[in-house]
Amino acid sequence: MTKINLGDPLTLPCGATLPNRLCKSAMTEGLADDHNRATDKHARLYEAWAEGGLGLSVTGNVMVDKRYLERAANIVIDGEQSDEQMHGLSKMAEAGRSGGGHIWMQISHAGRQSPKAIATEPVAPSAIGEVALPGGLFAKPRALTTDEIKDVIARFAHTASVAKTAGFTGVQVHSAHGYLLSEFLNPLINQREDEWGGSLENRARLLLEIIAAVRAAVGSDYPIGVKLNSSDFQKGGFALDECISVVGMLEQAGVDLVEISGGNYEQPALLGIEGLEPVYKDETAVKASTRAREAYFLNYATAIRKNCNIPLMVTGGFRSREAMLAALNEDDIQVIGLARPLCVDTDLPERLIEGSLDRLTSWEDSLALGPGIFGPESSNPTLRAMNGFANMAFFYRNILRLGEGRPTKHRMNMLFAFLAHHMQDGKDAKNLKR
Repeated sequence: MTKINLGDPLTLPCGATLPNRLCKSAMTEGLADDHNRATDKHARLYEAWAEGGLGLSVTGNVMVDKRYLERAANIVIDGEQSDEQMHGLSKMAEAGRSGGGHIWMQISHAGRQSPKAIATEPVAPSAIGEVALPGGLFAKPRALTTDEIKDVIARFAHTASVAKTAGFTGVQVHSAHGYLLSEFLNPLINQREDEWGGSLENRARLLLEIIAAVRAAVGSDYPIGVKLNSSDFQKGGFALDECISVVGMLEQAGVDLVEISGGNYEQPALLGIEGLEPVYKDETAVKASTRAREAYFLNYATAIRKNCNIPLMVTGGFRSREAMLAALNEDDIQVIGLARPLCVDTDLPERLIEGSLDRLTSWEDSLALGPGIFGPESSNPTLRAMNGFANMAFFYRNILRLGEGRPTKHRMNMLFAFLAHHMQDGKDAKNLKR
């Protein structure tokens, strides 16, 4: 069997070809203007990433409904786009293609994870409790009506159509991390008794109808990806056995690439940290190999691979070139997703492909609000969670610097980064033009 290298191309089921196996996974940028339009900051950011040698960049959340955002400075495609809006999107797409790779628009609906500062009454499959995080940042959601669910489907298809027109080379439907489509899959949150809830087939109905509508909007030769939780890591939530079944459904639906992730705001496994509740270890998961302990969703992906032939991408924790190559060659993973390291060093893909770099810096290992009890290993779950979000702020602040054309920082005062990030989000929410 021929060895697969990081620089090898990948032809997707739709016929499109990625020039190599390295992808920048989606990270929310928070760079839109107060009308939620793409800006020059997006173009600078994605040009920097594209020039670093990526085969694929997936944008941060582009929201399908301005009423329910993940954060105030998201890009939104809500209805017909003005010439000015299309110009910003086209410039961003052109920047993302400048290195010869693909740029896919991630399209999303925040559901109940839309902050209270934006949505005083967010929506969800069912009117269950608000997101369980300290600070009262989220309001209790109301249940979507059937007509509203059908409107969500139409919004995803419209956004995908706009993405194609603007020059994005594909789309990724976000059905992970506790956002709306992930909520429909999660039986803890989806307690509906109609055709959208109950059985897995019903809970997956919204995702599958969106895929069908998006495919009808963009055509058969345009890449469609899906980001999917391997597990919610919550007892009674969406688990690996259900994920395996849904991936099979997505394969039948003609999806081109499934990115395997996990967790949500309440249990942020996507950050490699624990939330405020105990982590529920999925009993159907296979035992983690050494490299799976580095890339923390890899063991789930290998279990999924045994049951499908669809191209898979794994993101989360990859730091060594050796583990990336092993995932491609021994675990039959087609694409390696990178995220946080690219916020600090944008040229990592080129260096990994040429073999001049063996290991990425694990910046998160040295980031802490303070020593001892104030650090990420604190016995206090609230302080642990705060360290996780301060960790995120370090990378968000560097994304901002890249968007502004400034050099990134390797060191920051973490408390300052945490406060500055949240103050900026608050300012953006205040300035948001409704």
